[in-house]
Amino acid sequence: IYAHKILTGRKDRFHTLRQKDGLSGFCQPYESPYDEFTAGHASTSIAAALGAAIARDRKQQQHKVIAVIGDGAMTGGLAYEALNNLGQQGTDMLIVLNDNEMSIARNVGAITRIFTRLITHNFYNIAKEDLEEFVRRFARRLGTRLVKFTQRVEESLKGLIVPGIFFEEMGIRYIGPVDGNDLPQLISMLNKVKGLRGPRLLHILTKKGKGYLPAEEQPEKFHSAPPFVIETGETKKSELTYTQVFGKALCELAQQDKRIVAITAAMTEGTGLREFAERFPERFFDVGIAEACAVTLAAGMARSGLKPVVCIYSTFLQRAYDQIIHDVALQHLPVVFAIDRAGIVGQDGPTHHGMFDLSYLRLIPGMTIMAPKDDVELRSMLYSVLSQERYGPVAIRYPRGKSPGLSAALPPGEFKSIPWGKAELVSEGEGGIILAVGHFVETALKTAELLRKAGIGIAVANMRFVKPLDEAFLRWVAETYEYIFSLEDNTVVGGFGSGVNEFFTSENFNRRHCILLGFPDRFVEHGKPSELYEQYGLTPEHLSELIRTHILYPSQSMLNRNLQKKVHASVPHQSDKLS
Repeated sequence: IYAHKILTGRKDRFHTLRQKDGLSGFCQPYESPYDEFTAGHASTSIAAALGAAIARDRKQQQHKVIAVIGDGAMTGGLAYEALNNLGQQGTDMLIVLNDNEMSIARNVGAITRIFTRLITHNFYNIAKEDLEEFVRRFARRLGTRLVKFTQRVEESLKGLIVPGIFFEEMGIRYIGPVDGNDLPQLISMLNKVKGLRGPRLLHILTKKGKGYLPAEEQPEKFHSAPPFVIETGETKKSELTYTQVFGKALCELAQQDKRIVAITAAMTEGTGLREFAERFPERFFDVGIAEACAVTLAAGMARSGLKPVVCIYSTFLQRAYDQIIHDVALQHLPVVFAIDRAGIVGQDGPTHHGMFDLSYLRLIPGMTIMAPKDDVELRSMLYSVLSQERYGPVAIRYPRGKSPGLSAALPPGEFKSIPWGKAELVSEGEGGIILAVGHFVETALKTAELLRKAGIGIAVANMRFVKPLDEAFLRWVAETYEYIFSLEDNTVVGGFGSGVNEFFTSENFNRRHCILLGFPDRFVEHGKPSELYEQYGLTPEHLSELIRTHILYPSQSMLNRNLQKKVHASVPHQSDKLS
């Protein structure tokens, strides 16, 4: 999509890529009429293009419809569902399969082996061209029966030459493979394909990172690279991350318990499982870009006595929602969901923010949801879950980026249990209380410090468990504090704060409710997390002013909240930009 942006009139703005108010890192229709469809998750292009092609035919239009898809995205089930429908419909459209043997990590699975064999079987393309020429000559000179015979010979030989010729068996004409890095050859082939009709697939071969040697040698590292030295490709020193802490802790626990297995969906490096994959290859499973498969695979493992840990980004776990409910929660199976990139992820933007997981997981019966305040607590939560023999599904969600680094000082293998389902009071105060979730506990403590300097004592609680809520603690809160605030790195719609207010209502604490502090009911644009927290009033400075106004000037507090709504409404939404 980056090259596409440059070629479609955005070259002069390309330096703003992935920056706040700049170009998105993904395909976005609000940004350009040449971006046909929003695309941030894989495997969607064939289905979307088929829908567009059907609409074109219904409206009796004549334009071409082309889907571009990578071989990594072809590991996703949605791609095959679309291929099945395309073959059945017989719709006129072209699929360009960009095969670089990579998605984000190295591709896995049977489809990869098929593509690899196709690449090495140049004999197929030579023989196919000879056979087609043979049929054309006989068609001119001989009758229909012999032509049909030669066509059957061609089909039989193709079946022998090409392993798994499933595209053509599904009614989709296969062309290729073609060297996608040879531009004259590629353009020539596209011109030839343009004149064909019906569903067809052009298979092109490219090299991920071509033209920059470090990226060619380490394509996974440079898929979404951290800051690096251009001359050498060496990554600039970075701080310890939650992802690294999780990966190390899982390895330590797996060393102690052979029933622990790890599952990911084409994100070995991104979810911190590289060391696990190398140390315990027989207990590591990368299913490709197939999140639904990952969850149901884990359900089968758990049903049979293993301890599966499913490691998937928050935004990608949305793609397996039915499997979480139907295959895991309904059977109360002990599957651990390690949800990385929870909350705001920054420059990747609305397709990748993990700001809905508390809401979409909280409504599932029997689901336990935990959020650590720091990296030590992340280790403790993982240990507390995996050291138990019987439990239902558990989700541990943690943010992208650096952790406090506290766990680095701990001896390897040292873990502490946390009280199950219990919150903790981390700072005392009499003027009110902030019920904070996850890494926002640190934000709450900084907010409370600013309020103390203003003469207002505010307590801070680390809730730890979003579900089940610590009901005994919340009863004490309702009886002790007049002013209660919830703070979460999630949408306020259906999130943690909503759960607290539901509890207060069910317990008939009619005069008690918490003010919900989090992200509003909208898709949040891309930008640095610090910029987005500032924009949405979730910095200690903004929060302390809002809480101070609410406590000291209740009548002005409502005006303040209305002002907050106006500020949020003034931020251009994607649909606003499009219109």
